[in-house]
Formats: sequence, C-alpha cells, structure tokens
Amino acid sequence: MIQPPKQDLLAGLRKWTLERDDESDPGGRIYRDNEGNVYHSVTRILSATAPDHQKQALAKWLERPTAIQERDQAATRGTHAHAHAEYVLKTGAKLARQTANKKGVWRTGSDGLERCPASITRWAIQKAIQGAPKVSWNASGYARGLRSFIEERVSGIFAVEFAIHHPGGFAGTCDALLEIDGALCVTDWKTSERSKINAAYGDSRIENYLCQTGAYSLGLRYLTGIQAEAGAVVIARRSGAPEVRMLNKWELRGAEQEFLDRLARYYEELEIPS
Repeated sequence: MIQPPKQDLLAGLRKWTLERDDESDPGGRIYRDNEGNVYHSVTRILSATAPDHQKQALAKWLERPTAIQERDQAATRGTHAHAHAEYVLKTGAKLARQTANKKGVWRTGSDGLERCPASITRWAIQKAIQGAPKVSWNASGYARGLRSFIEERVSGIFAVEFAIHHPGGFAGTCDALLEIDGALCVTDWKTSERSKINAAYGDSRIENYLCQTGAYSLGLRYLTGIQAEAGAVVIARRSGAPEVRMLNKWELRGAEQEFLDRLARYYEELEIPS
C-alpha cells in the first residue's frame, strides 16, 4: 500500500477525529476512536503525574478566596491570546500559500514538507498582523508578546492547531508546527502573569510544558512520520517579550521519553483502564 505524502498526512490532522466522552470516566473526559480505543488527554496525564510539590502548591493556591476568579481570568486571557496567534498564523499561511502558488516557488524539503521562501512567509505574517482583530485589553499584552515572537522568529508555517493521538493511550491538540530559527519546531503557546523561567529553578517550573511538547512530537511522528527537529515553549507575559524555552533535538527526544515514563505511571499507579 502506498503511503500518502507527509504533507497530506499533516493536513489530515487539522480535524479532530476522536469522539469525546464525558460520561464513562468519573476522573474526567476521555476520547474514543471509531474502533473503541480509549485516549486520555495529554494535559490530564501531566496533571495527574505532576511532582508532589507542584500538586501541593496548586492545592494551597486554590485555598485562596480569589483563586477561582483568578483561574477563570487566566483561562480567558489565555484563550484570547491563543486565538490571536492562531489568526496571525492561519492568515499568514493562507497569504503565503496564495503568493507562492502564483510565483511557483514551492520546494519539498528533506522532511517531506512543502516550503515557500522564508521571505514570503515573513511578508505574509506582517500582512496578517496588520489586519488582525483587536484583542481585549486584559489579554492584549499577552497577545502582543506572541505576535512579536511570531513576526521575529517564524519563517515557515506547516500546521496550526493540529490534533494528535497515539496508541499509548493519549491525545491532544498542539498549537503549531513551525519553522523557528531554521528548525522544524513543535510549538506550544502559554500565558503567565508570573515568570516561569528562572536560572535558579532550572526547568522545574515548566517541566509539564516540556513534557507536553514531547507528547505532541510522539503523536506527530506516529501519525505522519514527521520528526520535529526541535521544540518551542513560548510563555507570553502581561508586558514585554515572552519567555522562551527552546528544546534542541536531543532535549525533545528526552521530553518524549519523560512523557512516556509519566504515561506508564499514569496508567499503572492510578489504575485507569486503557
């Protein structure tokens, strides 16, 4: 059987193909494919297997009288900032595609993905930014941080908001597959009012974020055969430039293995049926 081109397989991930099930599992929603196989969300797995100190810190924070309100506000600003980045990337990809088609300048890379010149992508991103809808004031700073990162460092747009699942029993949605600083990156947008990246703490504050990129990389490779060269966790702040943690190819492989270890612990220790 002839395998479809990787570009077509990647395009197929734009649509979520699993059925959401909120009733079967009291621990939270799960997903099923058309054969009845069960998948748990990447974020649920990481939350359940987080280090004890993170769980204790979260529990203590939730005891605060304003915690629920702050959580909801954070979720709203995150949704708006993500939507802004999604608009810029999808519009930029469309403009770049139209221009590259007219000029006939597509080329296929060694990874099987089609590329147009980076100069066209950067021009298209700038045009998309100029026409982007305004963002609500409480999320504007965060959106601006993501927008600036995209404008300054993205030179290729291959997928935006693509869905993955894996026979290991997990599923999720990755924010983007982009060319950043010349490398094919699994990319995840985050927002945070407080700094997450600090040399004194290493990666301890963003361990879940790094594992998340590993999960998306695993799902991407399983479904398409595409191996990302790097990972990018971009954490937008209320003001100023976002905090960025880039993972090279070896760090990304390490994040993949770390997620697989936590996945095994999730199913084993919590006795959740797969």
